[in-house]
Amino acid sequence: MQQKRNGLPARHELKYFINPAELEALRARLRGALTLDSHCVGGKPYVIRSLYFDDIEDSAFYDKQSGVMHRDKYRIRIYRYSDKEIFLERKRKLGDLIQKSSVQITRRLCDQLIEGNPAGLHKSSNALLQDMYVQMRTRLLRPRVIVEYAREAYLHPAEDVRITFDLSLRSGLFSRDLFNPNLPTVCPHDRNVEILEVKFNNYLPDYIAALLSGTEAERSAVSKYILCRRYEPLA
Repeated sequence: MQQKRNGLPARHELKYFINPAELEALRARLRGALTLDSHCVGGKPYVIRSLYFDDIEDSAFYDKQSGVMHRDKYRIRIYRYSDKEIFLERKRKLGDLIQKSSVQITRRLCDQLIEGNPAGLHKSSNALLQDMYVQMRTRLLRPRVIVEYAREAYLHPAEDVRITFDLSLRSGLFSRDLFNPNLPTVCPHDRNVEILEVKFNNYLPDYIAALLSGTEAERSAVSKYILCRRYEPLA
């Protein structure tokens, strides 16, 4: 049974690099005011692993590097290395906003897509799967890199605020072995920083902005996908 999460509203997504000391201070404030995501069992971050796709011209990579304001990225996402929940997702950049579409897929279909085979997707009633078929057939969309990190997320119902710490970013280099918990990975940057993301619908409530105020963090258009392909030679 496919779980559909299509048509999600476009949201604001602010990204930062944050050092460990600032992260600890902000974490203390957030834990006293926001709700920890239920996926953080026992208060601990949960592992997210994604396999990103790109086309024959590496358009997602180069469009990001060039600052193209309207672009798409496709990925398969899993949690805690498990195949119990597998999602195919499209992340669409719309100027200053981000829109995501997502559909739950089977392990069999996941393996098929990793092999670069879109057979049968055009028969699906799901628009994202149909789109994936078109991209794989016409743009030769194929797997490119595994991105892994541990996410610690805080939620607030006002404007559907979601503040996340994405910790210990790792690149799977040239592997496609998505479900292997022992997959060799490397850190794709040389800095002692983590990634902070602040997401909300229309505006950031004053209450939340006050919690973030004074935090020393470097605003960035950081892309985990771009960072994790740094070791791969590109044309």
